Amino acid sequence: MTDTELCFTPATELAAMIRRRRVSPLEATRAVLARIARVNPPLNAYGTVAARQALAAATRATRALKTRGARLGPFHGVPVSIKDNVPTKGIRTTYGSKIFEHWVPGADGLVVERLKAAGAIVVGKTNMPEFGAGACTFNDVFGPTRNPWNPALTCGGSTGGGAVALATGLGPLAQGSDLGGSLRLPAAFCGVVGFRPSPGLVPVWPNALGWDGYSVQGPMARTVADTALMLAAIAGPDPRAPISYPVDPRAFTAAVRAPRIKGLRVAWGGGLGVTPVDHEVLEICHHAMGAFRRLGARTGEAHPDFAGLHDIVLTSRGLLMAARHGEKLAEWRGVMQENLVKNIDYGLGLGAADIGRGERLRTELWERVRAFFTRWDVIVTPTAAVPPFPIEEVYPKEINGTPMTHYIEWALLTYAFTVVGVPAISVPCGFTRTGLPVGLQIAGGWRAEPTVLRAAAAFETAAPWAHLRPPERP
Repeated sequence: MTDTELCFTPATELAAMIRRRRVSPLEATRAVLARIARVNPPLNAYGTVAARQALAAATRATRALKTRGARLGPFHGVPVSIKDNVPTKGIRTTYGSKIFEHWVPGADGLVVERLKAAGAIVVGKTNMPEFGAGACTFNDVFGPTRNPWNPALTCGGSTGGGAVALATGLGPLAQGSDLGGSLRLPAAFCGVVGFRPSPGLVPVWPNALGWDGYSVQGPMARTVADTALMLAAIAGPDPRAPISYPVDPRAFTAAVRAPRIKGLRVAWGGGLGVTPVDHEVLEICHHAMGAFRRLGARTGEAHPDFAGLHDIVLTSRGLLMAARHGEKLAEWRGVMQENLVKNIDYGLGLGAADIGRGERLRTELWERVRAFFTRWDVIVTPTAAVPPFPIEEVYPKEINGTPMTHYIEWALLTYAFTVVGVPAISVPCGFTRTGLPVGLQIAGGWRAEPTVLRAAAAFETAAPWAHLRPPERP
């Protein structure tokens, strides 16, 4: 097996190869680091590469293979990337912000603890917009991250660096986070898998807002099976995360093992009535529904009434950004990302009546969504309303001739499932005529991760494009 083939080996297969001593953690880590050195510079997936720490960890993992009775985790010796908004002990963590440009944490975040406990080797920190507040990946510390299918275009965000790393073989697993679509949108734009789990399933610590049910952390990978295994490794309760809850992680891996969806009720949601969708993207995703029918699912066209979504998004986003970052404005306003500052200012201007109305609208929406999922098991939509757009643009100014009045409007297809707290995954489903990947979003009901994973894994079996690679460029 060549180093390139090793770098594109799924994590589940790589872990099995390591256990069988067909390849060592040190060999796998060296191959990934060598590929990062060659491929990363023009794309900028990684802001910080932790080669010294990764090689030291890989050496220890290789030694453990020779130790009788050593307990090996599910990802023993498998490289993983960490988004730059999660603390990593001894590895610079910038949050994509000049405020933290030189910060080196003294302890790992909880999700990093769990990945290391599962045996994973942290190879570096992936790029993101400042504090993750944006659906395009650029900041004043590291600059923009480029789409591997066309470097003139955006890779999406905010886990854009993680998605690019996966697509280009710079590691088989990527940890990320998601508020309005930050795991799903870059997965769609880069042709990989991104899964937003239910709030609390993956405990988040440190966290300034311990009871936040909007922002979550979750897995990204090149296959649904890898995504499910990574979710199993990071899910479950922890007293440092007050909304976390017990779960049987075996349900996630079982869901993707020979998945069958005969009789599953699959609704085509289209644009959910909340946004226009690029004609070509909509056609590709609608065509993908044929795979569910061929697999025996019961399909139809339906979606909940998402009335009030735009107001819920603006209010909740403003409130969260003000709570997390409002105190930074006095000193750092001039160096913070423009749209982040606008979000914070909007949130600081909200009154109790505004916040209360937003929560009432959100609850009313939840009741409609809950009722919908008594009739349907999953709903399918395009992940992104548009294909990747020029990297210089912060957001698309129009879709099918309809102007976008706010920079978050184009991401409402993913935000729709954020605000009601249900799990949603993006899987590759095809390409535009210009060769750009398109993602299909599959969302389920309350804490229905196994159902969503099962539907995604079954769809993946009918999707030969899921394992294609972006073109290599000098």
